[in-house]
Amino acid sequence: MKYPEPTVGAIIFNPDNKILLCKSHKWNNKYVIPGGHIELGEKMEEALKREILEETGLEIYDIKLISLKESVFSDTFHKGKHFIFIDYTCRTNSYEVTLNDEAEEYEWVDLREIDNYELGGFVKSLLMELKNSKESQNKVEIFYGY
Repeated sequence: MKYPEPTVGAIIFNPDNKILLCKSHKWNNKYVIPGGHIELGEKMEEALKREILEETGLEIYDIKLISLKESVFSDTFHKGKHFIFIDYTCRTNSYEVTLNDEAEEYEWVDLREIDNYELGGFVKSLLMELKNSKESQNKVEIFYGY
């Protein structure tokens, strides 16, 4: 692709307030949040719901924009790409995850445990910002940069 690729990603909370991390070969076998590309003519939240259903089998709701980030030819992805990451928090009522071929394994993780996982791309900084904002009881703000 000649242009930046807009993508959506989800920090998904289950009923126990744990988040879903997926280990992916595309991100050097590190844990990331699920998501994918926005298709032409597709709204961002529609793309998010579709991608999450395709990659995890989960239906999501209570969708809130949390982060906008850009990655230009980062070596953390298996190919040289220019991505625009549009990330959300959301909820699911399920614990049952059915992975497609984009991830090899998954874990439901408490935000306080994220230091125990090897996280890919900018996921660690994103989750640390979220963890810190939840611990301080502040409203989560949209953060930029990568």
